[in-house]
Amino acid sequence: MFVQVCLYFYCKCLWRCLKFVVRKLTGRCELQRICYNTKPGAARTMKIEASLKGSKSKRLQTSVSVHPDAIEKTIDDIMELKRINPDINPQLGVSLQACLLQIVGYRNLIVEVEKLRREPYDSENPQHEEMLLKLWKCLKPNSPLKARISKQWCEIGFQGDDPKTDFRGMGLLGLYNLVYFAEWDTEIAQQVLSDSLQPKYSYSFAIVGINITDLAYNLLVSGALKTHFYNVAPEAPTLTHFQQTFCYLMHEFHKFWIEEDPLDIMEFNRVREKFHKRILKQLQNPEMALCPHFAASESLINM
Repeated sequence: MFVQVCLYFYCKCLWRCLKFVVRKLTGRCELQRICYNTKPGAARTMKIEASLKGSKSKRLQTSVSVHPDAIEKTIDDIMELKRINPDINPQLGVSLQACLLQIVGYRNLIVEVEKLRREPYDSENPQHEEMLLKLWKCLKPNSPLKARISKQWCEIGFQGDDPKTDFRGMGLLGLYNLVYFAEWDTEIAQQVLSDSLQPKYSYSFAIVGINITDLAYNLLVSGALKTHFYNVAPEAPTLTHFQQTFCYLMHEFHKFWIEEDPLDIMEFNRVREKFHKRILKQLQNPEMALCPHFAASESLINM
C-alpha cells in the first residue's frame, strides 16, 4: 500500500512537471493545447473536464459544477487565472464555454433524471393518469380501453390489470420514456409492440421498456453516455436527448433480441447483459454518437 501511495504521488508530481515544461516550450497552458489540438466533440470536452477536475486550483476544480448562468463569469475567471489574454485568444473562450455548457448540462441532466426516477407513480395524480392513458392511446389507437383497471394492460406488456405497480423500480422515468417513444416514434413503437407479441420473440413490451430505462439510467449516471451526448448536443444535453437515447436503445435491443433468437423470456437477463456490454464498448470510442433512425431524432441530429 505504501509503495502504491508513493508511486501515485510520484506520477502526479512528474505529470505536473511535464505540463510545466510543455507550457514553457509551447507558450500555451493545457486548456489551450486541448482546444487548439482537439476537434470539438466528446474528445475535446472530456479532456477539458479531466483537466479542470485534475487541476491543483480549487477554482478550476469547481468550475465543472457551477450554475449554467455563471458559466460566462467562470470562463473569465479561468482566463484570468491562466493569464490568457482574451483579445489574443478570442476562440479559446468560445471553445471553453461550449465545453462547460456540456459538462454542467450533463451533471444537471443526471439530477433531473434522478428526480423523475425517485418520483413514484400516483394514481390519484391526474397528470400521471393522463400520461398512462396517452400511452395506451398511442400504442392501441383502434382498441379503446374498457376500464382503468383492466386485463387489457397486459396487451402492451404490463404484468397485471393496474400498471402503477410496474413503475416502482424506475418511477415516473419509466412512464416518461415509454410515452415519449409511443408518441414521437409511434410507427416504430407499434411495430416493436406487435413483434413482441409474436410467439417466437415474445416479451412484455412495457416491462422491457422500463428495464431499458434502467439501462439508460445506469449508462447516464456512470458517465458512459458522455461520449454520445458530448457528440450530439452542441450545448447542454437535455431530458429530450435522454429520451431520444432511450428510443434508440429500445429499438436496438428489440433487433438484438431477435438476432439472439432466445429460447424463451428466461434468457432475458443474459441477452440484456450482452446488449449492455455491446453498447458500453461502442461508447468507449470518443467519436461515437448513437444515431437513431427515428423521426423524433431528426431535429436533434440537425442541431
